[in-house]
Amino acid sequence: MKILMDEKEIDRALTRIAHEIVERNKGVAGLALVGIKTRGEILAKRLAAKIASFEKPAAGLPLGALDVTLYRDDAANKPSQPTQIDFKLEGMHVILVDDVLYTGRTVRAAMTALLDYGRPGRIALAVLVDRGLRELPIRADFVGKNVPSSARETIKVNLSEIDGREEVAIHE
Repeated sequence: MKILMDEKEIDRALTRIAHEIVERNKGVAGLALVGIKTRGEILAKRLAAKIASFEKPAAGLPLGALDVTLYRDDAANKPSQPTQIDFKLEGMHVILVDDVLYTGRTVRAAMTALLDYGRPGRIALAVLVDRGLRELPIRADFVGKNVPSSARETIKVNLSEIDGREEVAIHE
C-alpha cells in the first residue's frame, strides 16, 4: 500500500475544486451539487461548505445524494440506499461528485438516475481521484488528483466520517 493523498492534500484538492466550480459557473446561481453515495455524498457536502464559505449564497447551495445501485449494469442484488434530492433539477447546473473515477460505469448510472429526478441544464463531474482505464467515454470536469494505475491495483479513499481516517491509498 502507498498513500497518495493525506488529510491536508485532500483538503487542498477540495478547496481548489470548489474554486474551479464557482469560476466555471461564474458564481453559484443555478448551481447544485449531487454526491454519489457513499463517499461522493460526503465530498459533495465538503465542497458545498467550502463554496458557501467564500461565496455566501443567500438561499444556500442545493445539495443532494444519489444512489445508483439500481442503475448499474453490474448490480448483483446489492442493497440500495435512499436518494435525497429535494430541489428541482430543471435548468440547474448539476455537479455530480464522486470519490474515484475508474471505468465510468458509476457515472453513467448516476446520469441515468439523475434524469429520473428531472432535467438539468448541464451536468458536470467532480472527482477526488481520476485513475484512468475508462471503459466508457466519460471524463471528469474537476479532478483532485490524476493517478495513472493498472487494472490490478485498487484505489481506496478513506474519509473520517466513515473510515475514521483521511487518506487516499493505492493497493496492488
